[in-house]
Amino acid sequence: MYFASGLILSTLVSRLPSVRDALGLSHGEVGLLLLCMTAGSFASVSVSGFLVMRLGSKRTLVLASTLTSASMAVVGLAAAGFHSLAATGVALGLMGAGNAAWNVSSNVQGAAMERALGKPIMPVLHGFFSVGTVAGAGLGALGAALALSISWHFAAVSAAVLVLIFTGTRVFRADPSNTGAGGSNRSLLAAAWREPRTVLLGILVLGMALAEGAAGDWVALALADGYGAINSVGAIGYGIFVAAMTVARLGGGAILERFGRVVVLRASAVSTLAGLLLFVHGPNLATAFAALALWGLGVAMTFPVAMSAASDDPMRAAARVSVVSTIGYGAFLGGPPLLGLLADAVGLLNALGFVGILVVLSFFLSPAAAPVHRAPRRTPATENPES
Repeated sequence: MYFASGLILSTLVSRLPSVRDALGLSHGEVGLLLLCMTAGSFASVSVSGFLVMRLGSKRTLVLASTLTSASMAVVGLAAAGFHSLAATGVALGLMGAGNAAWNVSSNVQGAAMERALGKPIMPVLHGFFSVGTVAGAGLGALGAALALSISWHFAAVSAAVLVLIFTGTRVFRADPSNTGAGGSNRSLLAAAWREPRTVLLGILVLGMALAEGAAGDWVALALADGYGAINSVGAIGYGIFVAAMTVARLGGGAILERFGRVVVLRASAVSTLAGLLLFVHGPNLATAFAALALWGLGVAMTFPVAMSAASDDPMRAAARVSVVSTIGYGAFLGGPPLLGLLADAVGLLNALGFVGILVVLSFFLSPAAAPVHRAPRRTPATENPES
């Protein structure tokens, strides 16, 4: 499911030039069109915890991923088939809404599997998301080279994802939930927003999510503007960043078992800060590429580890994952425009350096991810052993 999520998102991003050409949009208009998707994501992620508690993570995942896949097929048809900007925007909004609920439900399901197995698997699951993005980018490049219509390309990828969804989820188990207790679910979600540990986990994720999102949005341009590199070199730099993230996540489970969450998160923050500073102040492209590797290794583990931490109590996992995800999404949605405004004032490289402030904050918030073990439920027998 993580691979499928990465595949479908990367396919869309890799074919955005074709979407732009089909609708005859400028770069600025493409950005406004994508706001439909981000708005749908943000609106959905804030209520996804309630849906998971109501339906369970397995059913929510199936419904959300189906909505995402179907919406992507409509995006291709609306843009290339009907050349309708309005229909494309609506489809992107639905795609974003489905994707956000998909992320929350898959993290709750993944955390339930992690608890059942008794070993950390969340980094590997998120690693497969990264593998999916690489596969989607490759297929997107191939589709563009073959001049394959996005209506057919998106439909084919959507069909493949639906096959993965309906075959893969057959082996999923129902996770603990309060299905049907609507009032109780709303109370749990509201209570999660008042829990200091949950909010601190969200702020921890926010800092590192901003560092991850900044790389995706600005690294290629920063290499061009700050280092005088050509566009292809910028793409190579981002590829180094993504590859480092993927390697860290696929090998992250063993590292977590050996050192624990807090040590790993602190080391991640140090690596991210070192990569950021070296990228901003490095003397040449060689050091910039080394910096991107450090940067990618650093940001890779925070999100999956935070999802595990938010899910320590299975009965409250959905509400807490929703809160942490919502706060983290704030960085992805608000970070890029703020960095762009700051770059106009101080330059792009210097603007990226300011991200380090939140990375330092994430370092000091790392203890919030320490495992929390629930106290055993008291019964008459345990209260009075002689009874």
